[in-house]
Amino acid sequence: MGELTSLRNIGKEMERKLKSIGISSEEELKRMGSKETWLRLKLKYPGICLVHLYTLQGAIDNVEYNQLPEETKRELKEFIDQWKENL
Repeated sequence: MGELTSLRNIGKEMERKLKSIGISSEEELKRMGSKETWLRLKLKYPGICLVHLYTLQGAIDNVEYNQLPEETKRELKEFIDQWKENL
């Protein structure tokens, strides 16, 4: 595999999924951001959840997903809740 698996929280399976939506580098992930990346992944892989959004944000911020600040986790959860309401 490659560069993406060198990021925190990104294993081979997530790297494969990211590449399937056109993200193959850290720069591309950062440019797209965790929320837009999560939305694109959710369209292709309906089983992904809030934890996946945390892992993406953690990869961008270079922090373990379970060590994200509470404020960041709250913001990400609100994002998903709003997304669900608009379905």
